[in-house]
Amino acid sequence: MMKGKKCTLLIVLLSLISLGVAIGRDNESTPSTPKLVSNPALSVSVIHPEIQDIQVSLTANGSIAAWQEAIIGAEVGDLRLSAVNVQVGETIKKGQVLATFTEESVLADVAQSRAVVAEAEANLGEAKVNAARATKISTAGALSAQQVDQYLTIEKTAQAKVQLAKAQLDTQLLRLKYTKVLASDDGVISSRIATLGAVAAKGQELFRMIRKNRLEWRGELTAAEMTRLKPGLKVQVEVPNVGSIEGSVRFLAPTLDVQNRNGLVYVDLPNAMQSGLRAGMFAQGEFNLGSSKGVTVPQDALSLRDGFSYVFLLTDQIEDQARVKQVKVQLGRRKGDKLEVLSGIVPEDRIVASGAAFLADGDSVRVVK
Repeated sequence: MMKGKKCTLLIVLLSLISLGVAIGRDNESTPSTPKLVSNPALSVSVIHPEIQDIQVSLTANGSIAAWQEAIIGAEVGDLRLSAVNVQVGETIKKGQVLATFTEESVLADVAQSRAVVAEAEANLGEAKVNAARATKISTAGALSAQQVDQYLTIEKTAQAKVQLAKAQLDTQLLRLKYTKVLASDDGVISSRIATLGAVAAKGQELFRMIRKNRLEWRGELTAAEMTRLKPGLKVQVEVPNVGSIEGSVRFLAPTLDVQNRNGLVYVDLPNAMQSGLRAGMFAQGEFNLGSSKGVTVPQDALSLRDGFSYVFLLTDQIEDQARVKQVKVQLGRRKGDKLEVLSGIVPEDRIVASGAAFLADGDSVRVVK
């Protein structure tokens, strides 16, 4: 009786062991499908990097200056300014009267010079008559040859005095002309030193003028950068918080600064003053050097961390769920809201379109269309 119970128990035990082995083999033959996190970190849309034509540009800093600045000074001395007709910032025309000196003393000098000329001409007339008479009667032996030569010399001296008197008169007339200070060209007054009532010295500066109301931008570049430029190249010059204007390269400086080995590029800025630009402003210029193709991604697809830029690539996608992989990228040029990627990804990659700042390496995401 006891042996029968033991046999029955042994049979049951062996049956249970066989059943367990069979169940284990069934589990091995049908492995379970791995599942991603049931609650993804973020719902994202997916894009491919694009290949686009991107402008090749070169930037430089510099200052806006007058194309040419003319100095207008006093051409007569020891005269008092009786009128100053223009102020700083006024637009002027060539030949316009900018200031006037008192002319009373000059007019008196002109009158005196005219009298000297009249006297010299009268003396010349008398000398000519005497010389002609002496020459005529010398044939009769009434005068010696030496006396005739004296009369002829007096005539020549009188002619020289007339010329001298006329030259002095011309000098006084020129002084009278210079009592009016005239604009030497069209432009705008940039500086005024002339003061009403002041007595100016000859050559003293009275005004400064920006010729033709024309400005230019002078950018500073390295020697290597200057080799990429040429006259006529278009430049976009911008003054922060003021405005921007398109110009063109007029010429490149023939020499470099011996201290920093940089050179200047001179860029014409048409109608710069009408755009709000002024001489002395600091500006940045961007030279358009053409275009080339590059791989680009939207700015929203980038994440900046620890001073480096990253994108997130999709991996292990099952249905609408996937994992993301953080990839460091090197950025290049900008085109609108897109940035060129120099390394790290290829056009065939699938990357997260936006929200990269909220993701971490290995996160599970839901892909939406």
